[in-house]
Amino acid sequence: MRTRLAGRLAALAFAWASLGSLTPAIAAPAGAGSPSDLASAATAWDAERAERLKALGLRGDPARGVVAYEVCQGCHLPSALGRTDGSYPRLAGQHATVLVKQMLDIRAGRRFSPKMRPFIDEAMVSTQDIVDIASYLSALPSPPNNGRGAGTELAQGRRIYERECASCHGVGGGGEAGRFYPRLNGQHYEYLLRELVYIRDGVRGNADPRMVEAIRTFSFSDLAAVADYVSRLPSAP
Repeated sequence: MRTRLAGRLAALAFAWASLGSLTPAIAAPAGAGSPSDLASAATAWDAERAERLKALGLRGDPARGVVAYEVCQGCHLPSALGRTDGSYPRLAGQHATVLVKQMLDIRAGRRFSPKMRPFIDEAMVSTQDIVDIASYLSALPSPPNNGRGAGTELAQGRRIYERECASCHGVGGGGEAGRFYPRLNGQHYEYLLRELVYIRDGVRGNADPRMVEAIRTFSFSDLAAVADYVSRLPSAP
């Protein structure tokens, strides 16, 4: 185990040295396009990428995932509960399909995450490693001790969430594994808020066009209210 980790750390040094050459995959903010344009963009977003298709055909091994996850613990913590200040998301209990998609999108530059990009480089983790990590993380518990907001605009947050978000992410925030919609309940408020802003402003890069369209006119206070409400949804066992 230590030998494998040492090899990965050596690879990380090389990957980190190359970080300066990375350019963010920043998408232009979506306009109020026609329904057909939005449907076409959503179809493209849903399309299987070659590596994702390969990954989804592999069987994940949680025991191997424990070892492969070692390179992630420094940021996401051994428990995979992330940090309540939102600097790193909670990964424990997330759908394996969502984890696989996000890791591959970051590796390919579709999602802008310069801090994580060196750690997910091909020199660090293989496609099988990614599947194993996702299998391990998805089975971890997500206790109700996540970071939350001030709790002052929860009624507004609930109205917005139920109107704009629940049709995809579920009334309880459980997401949908088969459509790569992430589980939101149990996630940290500050992380949710930052990603909502990134998605609205076209910074994230791999956001579902349907979601960009849904929140493109939201104010910061709207996003904060939604993030606070969602952060308080009961997390599943």
